[in-house]
Amino acid sequence: MHSGMIARMVALVALLLPAVATAAQPVSTFRLDNGMEVVVIEDHRAPVVTHMVWYRVGAADEPAGHSGIAHFFEHLMFKGTHQIPEGAFSKVVAENGGQDNAFTSWDYTGYFQRIAADRLGLVMGMEADRMRNLVLNERLVATERDVILEERNSRTDNDPGSLFREQMNAALYMNHPYGVPIIGWRHEIEELGLPEALEFYRRYYAPDNAILVVAGDVNPEAVLELAKTHYGSIAPSNNPPDARPQEPPQLAARRLEMRDARVRQPYVMRQYLVPTYEAEAPGTAAALSVLANVLGKGITSRFSQQIEIADRIAVSTGAFYNDSARDRTAFTIYGVPAPGHTLAEVEAALDAEIARLVAEGPTEEELDRIKRKTRTDLIHAQDDVAGLARLYGSALAVGLTVEDVEGWPDLIDAVTAEDVRAAAENWLLPAHSVTGYLMGTDGEAG
Repeated sequence: MHSGMIARMVALVALLLPAVATAAQPVSTFRLDNGMEVVVIEDHRAPVVTHMVWYRVGAADEPAGHSGIAHFFEHLMFKGTHQIPEGAFSKVVAENGGQDNAFTSWDYTGYFQRIAADRLGLVMGMEADRMRNLVLNERLVATERDVILEERNSRTDNDPGSLFREQMNAALYMNHPYGVPIIGWRHEIEELGLPEALEFYRRYYAPDNAILVVAGDVNPEAVLELAKTHYGSIAPSNNPPDARPQEPPQLAARRLEMRDARVRQPYVMRQYLVPTYEAEAPGTAAALSVLANVLGKGITSRFSQQIEIADRIAVSTGAFYNDSARDRTAFTIYGVPAPGHTLAEVEAALDAEIARLVAEGPTEEELDRIKRKTRTDLIHAQDDVAGLARLYGSALAVGLTVEDVEGWPDLIDAVTAEDVRAAAENWLLPAHSVTGYLMGTDGEAG
């Protein structure tokens, strides 16, 4: 999947994470002897099942100079084995009434099928087969490399917004590989070949680096037996991803301006480097999540009420926080100026609202509204078992536990007005940020 689609998927996960307290569907966990984790989410309302395998490797784990190899290999996984001919994997799933796809993020790569419950053994066997038995050659690698280069051309190089976000990430992360685009830099994609693909595959695609999530009309013990049958005999690699380089302290605010003749609607974006969910201090992530809601989630948010509706300086504003990451993550704010107003005016207005929140804190009414919405989201989340499978899989893939997921709403409930105010004061610091202006080739930034 394209990095923009992944970003939206990650944002959805971040939205759903506060929405799951104690899942209505029972959740069972196991571990196979070869190290593979197994999570089973029961939902017997329909005779369907979602089968997912998450590998704890993503774009942030790529060797230097080989950017895009994680996403490249996601594509190659559909090429075939000795048992499943080239291009037949998705065809077999479709012939059995199912759907399948895959996705890559900075932290993980995932593969899934949604199919009738009585076909679970079929897709599990196919997925287990390609975990270690993929058949690749120079022709297949060269063909798929051309596909990915065209994907980058159509979805990134031809979209100034995507190019701008790449530049923003690269500026935010000077040392951490989150600054490298998931799809990869074009000049490095062009150099990817069969040796790089095989080395990546043999190291990371193994049961001890994978999480199996099965959700739907299933029995946990039966799923465990199927998992033992299909995955249990696969040898572990005993070769997890290396420790990642981390960011040095950021000592100064960073700014960039990007001009592109294709831009029709300029906007300002700022990213702050902030903590993700950490077991030692989970309350920080909860406070940042609430802070994003207070500032920029929806029509009732402060940015919307003041900057869009009252002052009419912007036509769109927002704030979001990605708590579904393994390492330090981004808290993002943005604003799109209204006709007759400038990017500088919008930036000043965003800063003014943050300063007001630091000075006054949120109101109890704001906190109550956000917490009520959390509980409402819980009800809706139970209706999407595939969404729950993604939720648990993405959490475990970045190092969290089932207990972390299920305990998150209690952390949200415990957030106080002072917690939110302190989060803004401590983390939304100009010295820890990158501010970018995306503009056309005409007009001024100020």
